Amino acid sequence: MIDRKIFVALIGLAAVAGCMEDTGGSASAPTVGSSTDLSSFQGARAGQAEMGLQNLGYEPIRSEGLTTWWFNRDTGACARIVTSDGRYSEVTMLPAEDC
Repeated sequence: MIDRKIFVALIGLAAVAGCMEDTGGSASAPTVGSSTDLSSFQGARAGQAEMGLQNLGYEPIRSEGLTTWWFNRDTGACARIVTSDGRYSEVTMLPAEDC
């Protein structure tokens, strides 16, 4: 008979394996937003989302208080992001010249 601890561990592994999806690509973090639209970042935790913005090719251009303008040089996309209570409370896509 299988030891109870081993049985529980096997059940846990099976549950985790069932949650994984093989997409055939390389392992990477899920992508939110796009190189031209960051509106899906609204409500995201600012500290965690910043790396996502950079991974999409954006860089902070300027800041005024809790507002930061992000620009993607490859696509010409510009976003104004307002942070409130540690989250992106307002994400507005703007013309490139506003960055």
